[in-house]
Amino acid sequence: MRISKSLKTASRCFSSVNAKPLNILGLESSADDTCAAVLSGRKILSNVVIKQPFHEKWGGIHPLHAQEAHQANMGVAIQRALSESGLKLDQMDGIAFTRGPGMYGCLSVCAASAKALAGATGIPLLGVHHMQAHALTPLLTEEIPPEFPFLTLLVSGGHTLLVLARGETDFEILATCDDENIGASFDKACRDLRIPYSEGIGGSPGAALESFAQLPTSPPPSRERPNYMFPIPTEGKLIFSFSGLRSALTRLLEKEKVGDMSESRRRELARGFVEAAVGQVEAKITLALKRWKGEELKALVASGGVASNQYLRMRLRHCLDSLGKIGLPLVFPPVSLCTDNAAMIANVGRLRLRRGRIDDLTVMHKAKWSIEDCEADFSNTP
Repeated sequence: MRISKSLKTASRCFSSVNAKPLNILGLESSADDTCAAVLSGRKILSNVVIKQPFHEKWGGIHPLHAQEAHQANMGVAIQRALSESGLKLDQMDGIAFTRGPGMYGCLSVCAASAKALAGATGIPLLGVHHMQAHALTPLLTEEIPPEFPFLTLLVSGGHTLLVLARGETDFEILATCDDENIGASFDKACRDLRIPYSEGIGGSPGAALESFAQLPTSPPPSRERPNYMFPIPTEGKLIFSFSGLRSALTRLLEKEKVGDMSESRRRELARGFVEAAVGQVEAKITLALKRWKGEELKALVASGGVASNQYLRMRLRHCLDSLGKIGLPLVFPPVSLCTDNAAMIANVGRLRLRRGRIDDLTVMHKAKWSIEDCEADFSNTP
């Protein structure tokens, strides 16, 4: 049951939605970053991200250690976010948290923290879909936000999705990945090629792979020679698949031991791997746009951690231009807001609160949750 103070706070927010910006505290802990942020309207007052660099020794995120680090860091992140924002907890109009999808134990930390704060204060609670938050980040960051409908590419360690966004809550999945996602494949390629995480900005394995590969920063003047080292699977189908790329890399490394390789050979393999993965993304976007018969698309939005990859950004623009869509806006959030952050969670909380879609204190987090059902709990409300 919602507590009465929460309802009164929400009622005050709805009646004054045009009078003052809503203040939202956002919390995020779906993977290995502990995040807290404060928004006032569309203005980011604070955006705290506490990294967990120790996962490199396991070659990927260790769920239990990630959860324990979130438990240690979440209180600190909240304290810093409020302090840096210049606002107090009792000035918040809503408390938003990542409800899912993500690592179940990790999600439990931001969920429990948000529910405790909301229960103690009566501030409305808002459980947010992580990928909806990525998709709608440009509504927060762009001076002129993209109009609906737009195509959105959501690329991260846990997801590879091509989605039609018709509205804040109306999403249709056009293509998804049934095996290993692009971000996870980048992380594991980084590990298999023994590339130090320190090679990348922020200590990210995906960023380390990109940096080590020394990829081109502008499109070639003519068609490139096909990359024969790595396949582009599921041709002609709107399905992403990156496990075949990793299998191809594994077979190569069985023949050529990475410890015996020259640095130039390791760079060649890293470059070929990223080119093939991004090439697959280009191919699926090309296929989707050629098949599209619906309403006019207003933009292509790319978000998620892998959207910070500069080679991907260059290739997507090249892809659109090659299809004759030179005027179609290609929108990326700032690099700092492509990776997991709580500002994007607070943003969706703000949009939800405007529509009165508040969660009960009994709401539970979800490890798996389709973006098409991001607000299904409120299907009978406006």
